Amino acid sequence: MNAMDASLICRALGDTNRIQIVELLTGGEMCACRLLEHFQITQPTLSHHMKILTECGLVLTRREWKNTYYSLNCETLTAFRSFIDSLNCCCGKAAPDRDCCNEETEESNET
Repeated sequence: MNAMDASLICRALGDTNRIQIVELLTGGEMCACRLLEHFQITQPTLSHHMKILTECGLVLTRREWKNTYYSLNCETLTAFRSFIDSLNCCCGKAAPDRDCCNEETEESNET
């Protein structure tokens, strides 16, 4: 997963309702009507949220007659988790690249 894909997922998860939808879908596929039972939103609002979640690839859609079913896209979720896990904190230590900044400062002070 690249930074652009991760950014789209972060934007999609930037809404409380969408995070809650993803949490609900961790239990398995759900029909839109069942998802609506957990929120005080209208069906068009749910459709808007689901569109955003499907466009970033986090959620899959399946239509069966008049019903729409949603499930998590495990490949995308796993790739996103790996991307986030790859971001490491140096715990306040200077990264090796940052030493070059100190060298430039020291050189400019010498002249």
